[in-house]
Parts: sequence; C-alpha cells; structure tokens
Amino acid sequence: MRLWLIRHGETEANVAGLYSGHAPTPLTPKGLVQAQTLGELLSEAPFDHVLCSALERAQQTAERVLARREITIETTPLLNEMFFGDWEMRHHRDLAREDPQNYAAWCNDWQNAIPTNGEGFQAFSTRIEQVIAHLADIKHRQNILLVSHQGVLSLLITRLLKMPAASLWHFRVDQGCWSMIDIHDNFATLRVLNSRAIWRADD
Repeated sequence: MRLWLIRHGETEANVAGLYSGHAPTPLTPKGLVQAQTLGELLSEAPFDHVLCSALERAQQTAERVLARREITIETTPLLNEMFFGDWEMRHHRDLAREDPQNYAAWCNDWQNAIPTNGEGFQAFSTRIEQVIAHLADIKHRQNILLVSHQGVLSLLITRLLKMPAASLWHFRVDQGCWSMIDIHDNFATLRVLNSRAIWRADD
C-alpha cells in the first residue's frame, strides 16, 4: 500500500498563530492556491481511495486537490486535529495570561497534561492507532490519499515507522506539500517528506 499525505492549506488561524483544533477556520487565498497547486502536482497519482478529516479546512483542500477526478472522499473524525477545548482559537500569549497553571503544565508535560476541557494526547494517540487499524482493513487499496492536519500526520508517520510518540516533533508536515509512505506487511518506509515536485508515474 502506498499512502499519500497532505496537510490542509494555510488557514486564517495559522496566519494569526492561534490554536485551531476543531474550531472552524477557513482557508486563506494562499491556502486555496496551495490546494489547487497540489492537485496539479499530483495529477498523475493513481489514487484509488481518499480519506479526509471531517473538518472543513481539510475537506476544502481535498476537494480542490481532486477537482478533476471522479472519486469519493471518505471523511472520518478520526483524522481530525487534536481538540484544544477552551484554548481553541487562542494565542499562546493569551493562554499564558488567562490559564497560566494549566497551560504551563501542558507545555511541560504535553503527553499527560490535558488542555482545559480539551483532548489529551493519550486520547489523541488512540485515535491515530484507530486510523492505522483502518488502513489495515483496507489494505487491498493500493494508493490512498490522506488529507488531514499537522498533529495527525506527524504522529501517524511516527507510529507507522514504529517510533516513540515523542518523535513526532521530527516530522513537520508543511502546507502546500505532499509526502509519501509505503506500507509493507511488517514495516513502513517514508519515501517522501514535504515535496513540491510534480509526481510522475515512473518515479
């Protein structure tokens, strides 16, 4: 199985530097262009299945990447970004002032502390393991496009490579790029990370 990974395009929250997990935040004009450009770069990619976050910014991206194709997009909340609860659409400077104790605890121990009224990393990790299990269920598919978010894609790469969760910080997934993982029976290979090149069938 070959897994193609795309992060949603730039959003208004990204530009403002806000925590945006589940809160709606539309793509910027730049984000829309990023998605359209990815559709052109991957025009020859032989996708036979598409998995997409249920959040609007990911769906907007997927629709533009696939604008010239007739293919069904399977949306799933398992691919949603981590939910930041009361911290949604807030800047880190605001949180340091308004919720200093909880925010400091999370910054110091992000794997165990939980954003106020949000989703902890352990619950988030469980979701990503469910994504991996779903991929195993559809292993008859050969080329799967997965459109999601920074946190989801970084942790997914980490877990597919059988690395500890903290290694997710080594895999930043940029907007306007595509990445690729080949999944074998007992291991996975990260083939491409953050490419802006045109994919050709003979690559």
